[in-house]
Formats: sequence, structure tokens, C-alpha cells
Amino acid sequence: MNFASDNTAGVAPQVLEALVAANAGHAPSYGADPLTLAVRDRIREIFEAPSAAVYLVGTGTAANALACGLLTEPWGTVFCHRNAHIEEDECGAPEFYTGGAKLTLVEGDHGRIDPAALERAILHTGRGGVHNVQRGMVSLTNVTEAGTVYTPEALRELSGIAHSWGLPVHLDGARFANALATLGCTPAEASWKAGADVLCLGGTKNGCMGVEAVVIFDPDRGWEFELMRKRGGHLFSKHRFLAAQMLVWLAGDLWLDLARHANAMAARLSAGIAAVPGASLVHPTEANAVFAALPRAAHQRLQDAGAQYHLWPGDQSMKGPAEEPLAARLVCSWATTEAEIDTFLGHLQG
Repeated sequence: MNFASDNTAGVAPQVLEALVAANAGHAPSYGADPLTLAVRDRIREIFEAPSAAVYLVGTGTAANALACGLLTEPWGTVFCHRNAHIEEDECGAPEFYTGGAKLTLVEGDHGRIDPAALERAILHTGRGGVHNVQRGMVSLTNVTEAGTVYTPEALRELSGIAHSWGLPVHLDGARFANALATLGCTPAEASWKAGADVLCLGGTKNGCMGVEAVVIFDPDRGWEFELMRKRGGHLFSKHRFLAAQMLVWLAGDLWLDLARHANAMAARLSAGIAAVPGASLVHPTEANAVFAALPRAAHQRLQDAGAQYHLWPGDQSMKGPAEEPLAARLVCSWATTEAEIDTFLGHLQG
């Protein structure tokens, strides 16, 4: 019963097999290998973006931080949700790779930026001219940190606000496949057609060993990103092992099939929790994460039974009244089983 994160799941068998196959023989280094070129072409095809610049890195933090460094100056600010991953979970990496740019936090329910709040934040920034941090870029996350999903229409509205001020848009897609699995739209409709200038497409949380693609829809910015990636220490020499993962992941519908399974398991878990007296959902379950409030006594039963997940936020205490609700995050993955969920729900019900 491990719902701690989709990062805790193993690697999909197809990805492991592809890594073994890529290990045979020799191949050019630093991304000049045939697998990397094939990944570039596949992503261009999937995203209906024949001239997009495509680069692979090993972590989501590297992808996001380098993308922010590409899109804003050191004296700029990155407008993002208050609970965005780049704000709460990347140890200042975006500030580091931008050379010191600020993050301006924008409010919005259930992890989604409120358009009016974004407009106000942009309007308020740079009002003192040279004395203030300047407007830099907007960063959106799909799936959000609350497990919710932006529709293409919602993305277009926020991107439209950004572009009206001349600001580029970064899309953190660490769980982009899960968003697509929910939306049922095309990758293009959920990215550049919705206003994203750069997408960080995540494979690590959805069956890969460790690979993310930075998709830059304006290819003229590609060379600058290449230099940043090398200077930042994120250009892999044995690059074929990144490419092998993403190529098989994007072959056919594997990436979407894995995401659909994770989403379906979360829906099963969410429905089961909602049916238990004393339990409630904190955010709508729209992808592969469930945010729920459970009585402290129920948490204790689950933890005693070996269930692994996180109280969310993490500063809540297991000491206190038995019936007091504590919020938690439970994340399903491509490897989550119905049996795991049913066992969890059995312990929850007592």
C-alpha cells in the first residue's frame, strides 16, 4: 500500500527492455546518437510541431529551472501559483538558473492560478521602473500540485493574459501525460495551441527511470538552451540512455496507457474514500493524486497496517483528538493495483 508518490514506483518493463537494448554496442555521445534524433522527431510528430527544439535532461527540477533561465532575465520575476513545484520543491533552482530572478506567487483555488489574480500580480509588478523587479514570465503546472487539471480553455485564458503583457509561458508537465489522459485532447491542444512557449514533458513519474524532455516551440531559442544545459551540468555524455527511455515511452500509446491506469486507480481510491463516514476530499480528484482529510484514528490504523503516504501539509501532528481530520496526499502510479487500493480502503473503514 504505497501511495507516497508516483516517484516511488519502479520502471515500466518496456522501458527497462529498451535500456538493455540501448546498452549494446557503441553510440555517439552527448545527444548525437540515433535514439536522441528519433526522440526529437517523435516529439515533433506527437505535438504537431515540426520545427520544435527538443532536449532531454535527467530530472524535472533541471527541466523547469533551465526553462525558467531561458525565459526570464535575472531582474525579472516568474509568476507562478503559490504552491507550484518551482516554489515549494526545487530548493531555489529556478532562482539559481535564472541568475537571481524572483518568484511572484499567485493565488487560486485547488492549485490553479486565478486569472484575475494573475492580471493583478502582473499589473502590480514593475510599477516603480528601475527600482522594481521586472515582469519576466508565467509558469503554469498541469497536472497542478493539488492534483487538478487545467483545461485547454483555462490554459489559453492564462496564456493570453501573459502574452498580452509580452510574457512567455512555461508549462511544467511533470505529469503532462496524466493531464492528457483526463482531458482527452491532443498534446498540441494542451501545450502550444493553448499558449505554452516551452513545455517540460515528464517521463520519470510515469514509468521511466529518469528522463524529462524540454520542448521549445520557438526553435530560435534552442542554441541558448543547449549552452545553458551544458554549462549547468545537465548534458549527459551517455545520452542514448535518456533517449531510449523516452523513445519507447512515446512509442504508440504507452505513455498514455500508463497515465490512464494511474488516473483510474486514483479515481477508484477517491470514490472509496469519499464513501467512508468522517472522510472527505480536499481537492477534486482529476488525475492520479488524491487529497483527502481522514480522522487521526484512521490515519493511525492505516499507518499501523503499513500504508505509506504523506500528511499534506507535512506539519500536522499525529498527536491529538482521534476524530480530528488530518489532510493527506495519496498518489497512484502506473504500478498501483486494485488490490492495494481495496486493502487500503478496508483498513480505512476499520
